[in-house]
Amino acid sequence: MFSLDNESRFSDLLPAADAYAALLRNDVTSSCMEPNALFRSGFAWTERHLQCLWFDSRYRPSFFPQPGGETVEVLDPGEWNLEAGPDFLDATLRINPGNRHLRGDIEVHVRPTDWDSHRHANDSRYERVIAHVTWFSAPPARTLPTHVVQLPLAERMAFRPDVSLDDIDLKAYPHAILPETPRPCEPLLHGRMDEAAYLLASAGQYRLRTKAARIAHRLLQIGDREQVFYEEVMAALGYKYNQGPFRAIAKLLPFSEIRSLPKETRYARFLGCGKLLPQPDILPDEEGKSWIRSLWDQWFLESCETIADEVQWRTSNLRPQNTPVRRLAAGACLFTGTPTLLEAIDFFRDEQGERWQSLALDTIVERCDWEFFRHRLAFSSLPNNEQNHALMGAARAAAIVTNIVLPLSVAEGWLPPHAIDHIPPEDISAPMRRVALYLFGRDHNPALYATNGLYQQGLLQIYLDFCLTAKPDCDGCPLVQALFDRM
Repeated sequence: MFSLDNESRFSDLLPAADAYAALLRNDVTSSCMEPNALFRSGFAWTERHLQCLWFDSRYRPSFFPQPGGETVEVLDPGEWNLEAGPDFLDATLRINPGNRHLRGDIEVHVRPTDWDSHRHANDSRYERVIAHVTWFSAPPARTLPTHVVQLPLAERMAFRPDVSLDDIDLKAYPHAILPETPRPCEPLLHGRMDEAAYLLASAGQYRLRTKAARIAHRLLQIGDREQVFYEEVMAALGYKYNQGPFRAIAKLLPFSEIRSLPKETRYARFLGCGKLLPQPDILPDEEGKSWIRSLWDQWFLESCETIADEVQWRTSNLRPQNTPVRRLAAGACLFTGTPTLLEAIDFFRDEQGERWQSLALDTIVERCDWEFFRHRLAFSSLPNNEQNHALMGAARAAAIVTNIVLPLSVAEGWLPPHAIDHIPPEDISAPMRRVALYLFGRDHNPALYATNGLYQQGLLQIYLDFCLTAKPDCDGCPLVQALFDRM
C-alpha cells in the first residue's frame, strides 16, 4: 500500500528521470513540474491538462457559482494562445443575474497564488484578463485585479465521474504547424547514439515517474489499490475515445461490488450501467439471442438502478475489435477469478525484468478469453468457428503493463528487478514518429526505439513537453539549448 514514505523512493527507482527534469527546468514557460512537487501539492497533473479541460466543451463545466449567488456561464472559451501572454484570448463570459457580458482573456493556473508567483500583475499582456481559471478554490491572489472573476474547476469536476484529467489526450489539442526537417536538434544528436539513448531513457523514466505520482495521489485519496488498478485498466480499455465512459463505469460499479460476481453477471452489469445491453432480436442465431436474454435477466436480478446517464459513447468509426461492447467484455474477463489480476501479477514481483514482462503480458492476455467473442466480432455477427478474434492483443496488454502496472509499482515503492530495461514496446504512434524525425532526421534507424518501450515513452514525453507547442522553425526551443549546453 502506498504511503508518503514511498514518494522519496521515486528518484531511487527511476534515477535518470532527474536528468530530464533538469532539461525541463531550463524552460521557464513549461507547465510541467517535478511530479514529486506536484504530488506534494495535491495536484498530479499539469497546467496543460487544465488548458485542455477549459478549451473542450465536453469537459468544461457549463457554469461556475460565485460568492453572493451569481453564476458565470462560458459562452466562448477564447482562442488558445500558443505565444507568450494569457492562455486564451478574446473569451466571452455571461454573468447572471443581470445578463452581463464580459469579453477578454483567460489565464489558467493550478492554484490562485500562481498569479502572484508568475508576476502577471506587472505584465501589460495580462491587462485584458477577465477570468482566472484554477484547479483549487482559495482566496484570490494578492495582486489579482478586483474585476477578474475566479473560476475554480475542482469542485465542479467532482460532479463528472466520467471525466478524469488522466484521460485527456494532450496531443489532440491545437498544435503549431512545424516545417519539414531538418530541425535544429538533429545536428546536435546526429551520430551521437549514446546521447540520444540517454535522452530517451531519461525522458521515459520521467514519464513513468509522472504517471506514478498521479497513481500515488489516487492511492492516497481512496486507499484501495485494487480499485485504483481497476479504474486505470478500465480507462485503458476505452482507448482514445471512450476512456471517460469506461472510467465512469469503474467508479459506479466499484471493484468491491463486482469482484465476486460471475463473469457473465459482471458483463451484464457493465452493459446495463452503460446502457449498451442490446435487444435479443439483433442477434442472428438462437444461441446468441438466448445468451442476451440471460444477460438481461442478470441485469434485472442484480441491479437495474445504477446507470451512467452522463456518459456519451463513441461507437462510430471504430474498428470492430475496439467497440465498447467488446472492450467491456475484456474488462469482465480481466477482473474475474481468484486470485485477482493484480494479485496474480504481484506473484511475479521478484522475477527478473524480461521474464517478469513475459509473465505479466501472458497473464493479461490469457485472462481475456471468452468463447462467445472468440468466434464473432459483434453481437450482430454469426459465429464463425474458423476465425479467432482475441479480446486482448499483445499491444494493448503491453500498454497496460507500461502505463499502469509499472507506475503502480513505483507508486508503492518497488520495481521488479531490471523491469525498466525490458518495458514491452507498443505500436509506434504518429507522435513517436514525428518526434523521432525531428530529433534524428529522415535517415535515422528506427531500431533505436522500435523494440524499446522505455524509449517510446521518452519520445512521447518530449513530444508533450517541447514539440507539441513549438514555434515555427523551433525558434527558442529550450530542448535545443539544453542539448547544446551538454555538448
